[in-house]
Amino acid sequence: MAEPEAPAITGTITGSLVLAADDPAALARFYGALLNVEPQPGLSSTHWRVPWPAGGWLEVYAPSRSRPHPRQPGRLALCLQRKADATGTLAVLHDWIATALELGASVGDPPRQEPFGAEAWLLDPEDNRLLLLVWPDP
Repeated sequence: MAEPEAPAITGTITGSLVLAADDPAALARFYGALLNVEPQPGLSSTHWRVPWPAGGWLEVYAPSRSRPHPRQPGRLALCLQRKADATGTLAVLHDWIATALELGASVGDPPRQEPFGAEAWLLDPEDNRLLLLVWPDP
């Protein structure tokens, strides 16, 4: 018996990251400042879009009152990456952490040097997990 054929997908498929927030505008400003991009208004007054470095968008929205999304810990996290400069991976990471802290983040795990680069786990202003990763410049 032959396998049924999957339906053909037509049109372009895009993707984005979606993040529920109590204050979508403030969280969009946080990520916009951290990424050095301008957040853009979304589809409603409670929806914001932040251009994502890998392409697509970080969509920040306030959940509907009829379908709330309570804050919860989990294994999924956002990860921002950048290359080190002449000062080295840890120096670049410390500067990046200082910027994130000024913008309202808090430290989850302190920065550490790993064989692949330097990393630190933070919490964004709404307690979402955020990994900052600095790669060595070859």
